[in-house]
Amino acid sequence: MRIGIDLGGTKIEIIALADNGGEIHRERIATPKDDYDGTVAAIVGLVRRAERELKERGTVGVGIPGAISPATGLVKNANSTWLIGKPLDKDLSHELEREVRVQNDANCFAVSEAVDGAGADAGCVFGVIVGTGTGGGIAINKRVLTGPNAVAGEWGHIPLPWMTPDELPGPDCYCGKKGCIETFLSGPGMARDHQRATGEKRTAEEIVQRAEAGDEAAELTLQRYEDRLARGLAAIVNVLDPDAIVLGGGMGNIRRLYRQVPKLWQKYAFSDHVDTPLVPPVHGDSSGVRGAAWLWPPSERP
Repeated sequence: MRIGIDLGGTKIEIIALADNGGEIHRERIATPKDDYDGTVAAIVGLVRRAERELKERGTVGVGIPGAISPATGLVKNANSTWLIGKPLDKDLSHELEREVRVQNDANCFAVSEAVDGAGADAGCVFGVIVGTGTGGGIAINKRVLTGPNAVAGEWGHIPLPWMTPDELPGPDCYCGKKGCIETFLSGPGMARDHQRATGEKRTAEEIVQRAEAGDEAAELTLQRYEDRLARGLAAIVNVLDPDAIVLGGGMGNIRRLYRQVPKLWQKYAFSDHVDTPLVPPVHGDSSGVRGAAWLWPPSERP
């Protein structure tokens, strides 16, 4: 049995998978916000409750909105700030008396879709999560690629490629730099772009709805977004050349992206033709928690 935990800013979700990948248990609770010890206790309680109910001990993987620093062994880059500087994997391993694997949630998303999702037939999967933020993860042969600095796939924090003069130097990013992909391609990034162009304050969802209804200004905002997404993903094609790109997060629900972006990225990618498929996730919002469970691949046992 494989147990996966998705640790979010507002909720913690647990899933248990049988060896064939079938779901046998799921539970969701509120996250003890700003309470590290409470967060650890909540995760431990979820695991123990699942194992009592199923009468079986499982491997445990956890997806977090951050990463474990290989240099310090502590959480870094987490928007759930109470996790930063804490040895989360070690504390969970101590409490649960087994190795617990902790990975960035975008990495978990990529692994989930690579194992039994939209990239199941792909050797190399680039998983993109575009919502309130912008993240990415890489799975090679159904295993997460972390890298020596635990930042592999952090696509949201490179500059938007091939910026136009009116885009330079780019919006300020919370990371301290300007023009990061996240500032353009997140949902709030689209909303800010629309407000700069029109003076209208709209959510990304409202902009898409207005574009579908024939609003010209909203349509132009969406076209700018599509071109920027094409540029960002063309850079990934140039560096990684993945067998599949899976687009998740709230912005991944914009169906026209799957048609328009592959038409646009051809002029940016360093190739005479781009065959890379851009596809929606099979498991949707469940990919993060499923990927955490699959941090223990079939060939491994603790």
